[in-house]
This record gives sequence, C-alpha cells and structure tokens, in this order.
Amino acid sequence: MKKVKIIGVPEHFNLPWHLAIEEGAFEARGIDLEWTDIPEGTGRMCQMLEDHETDLAIILTEGLIKSITEGNPAKIVQEYIATPLLWGIHVGAKSDFKAIADLKNTTAAISRFGSGSHLMAFVNAKNQGWDIDNLDFEVINNLDGAVEALASGRADYFMWEHFTTKPLVDNGTFRRLGDCPTPWPCFMIAATDKFITENQSVLYHILEIINLYTTEFKQIPSIDRTLANRYEQKLTNIQEWLAITRWSQTQLQTQTLEIVQDTLLYLKLIDRKIKPSEILENFNN
Repeated sequence: MKKVKIIGVPEHFNLPWHLAIEEGAFEARGIDLEWTDIPEGTGRMCQMLEDHETDLAIILTEGLIKSITEGNPAKIVQEYIATPLLWGIHVGAKSDFKAIADLKNTTAAISRFGSGSHLMAFVNAKNQGWDIDNLDFEVINNLDGAVEALASGRADYFMWEHFTTKPLVDNGTFRRLGDCPTPWPCFMIAATDKFITENQSVLYHILEIINLYTTEFKQIPSIDRTLANRYEQKLTNIQEWLAITRWSQTQLQTQTLEIVQDTLLYLKLIDRKIKPSEILENFNN
C-alpha cells in the first residue's frame, strides 16, 4: 500500500475526495490516501508543500502560482474547480460600514500573508480603484480568528468563500457587503516536484479516480442534502452553490495562467513571470 499525504480546506468543494476515500476507491488501487484538513488555508498549504509535509494539495490558484514563482518546488498537475470562487466581503454585525466603498483605507483580516484572503484583498482593491499601496492587514489565522478580530475592531473587513461564511451571515455574526469573484478557475490540484518525479503511476491513478468522482458528483442522489448536513449549511444555499460550481478533469490552460500571472504582477504580488512549464505539469492522465 503506497501512502500519499493530501491536504485541503475543510469545505464543501472537497467532498468528492472524502467520498472516494471513504468508499475505498484509492485503497482498491493500492493507495493509502491520507487527508488532512488545513483550516488556515492556502498560505499554510503552500508552506507545507515547500517543506514536504504533504505530497498533494487542493489549493487556491492565485496563492499557489505566487508561491511557485517564489521558488516553491511544486506544480499544478490538474485544474480541480473550473469556476471562480465567490469571495464574500464581510464586516462585523455591529460595524458602521454599509458599502464596500466605505472600506477604503481600512484593515483587512487575512488568514496569513500569501493566502487567498490576502491576495483577493488586492483584487478587490483593484476592482474598486483603490491605491493598493495603502492596504493594511491583520493576520487572524482562520475563520474563528476573523470572528474575534471583526468583533473586537482589530480588523474592519474579512474576505472568505461566500457559502462557507453564509451561516455566520445568517446568524448575525457577520454582514456581507458584497462579493468579489476570482477572475479565474479557483482550485487546483498541486503536487511537489519530488512526488511527481517519483510517483508518476500513483499520480495517474489518483487523478483517474478523483476525475471519475467529480464527473458524477452532481448526479449522486440527494447530494445536496448530504452536503448541507455534512457542512452545516442550509439546503437552499448548497443548491445555489452547486448550480454555479463546475469540477474540472483537465489541466489549467496556459492562457488562463497568463492572466493570473499578469494580474499578480500588476498588483505587485509577484516580482516576475515564469514559463508555463515551470508551473504546469504536462502529465497525461
């Protein structure tokens, strides 16, 4: 049995992985796929890839690409979610802020530097026409940290996936002022260069299995109820999310990679662009 470590956020996007593990699909191919939830998100996952604490990661596109341009020895082996991520822009329930425009020159809560919540604050600032040099950040590690930071006034707003934070909006912890979608497919399957080099056939089997699960995922009977129960979401919210989400079974397109790198360069989040071959693994699965 080949042991493979994989990490991802504890969110509804990753249920296909859990179902495949629970149903023994990887085990049947001789693969012991060990999943670990990383609630801190992309910044932490990039560090774990770099430190070889994991073999694979289901990770946000922009954070991973930024990390690879900075020397992280990892690559995108396949696109996972083909649709944008909808980032909710949240303030505390008792906050005086009424509109996104009110957040200019205020402090954004972020899980850590290099995370999606950090990078998307720049994308939002660009969309709003703000000076990105004036952005201010407070590191809060995870969702619980964001709740505390917004309630105490240590931070003014927090960007996180719309549906993950929906229960906190519904119960009056947060108010959502609007949404900021990623301008590209949101989640990628990443692997360390070491794992890719040493485990081509294992990687082939892993991708083959997950692609079968994601292809059929929306057709699973009552999958909306399963998701709602498992992730403590309202059924209507899950149904809305399923309607706008599409899983992918192919590699990220080089044209899309160019858009991501150009945007990160414009926002001064990377110093240079690198060749697609340094980011994308041309792995024929």
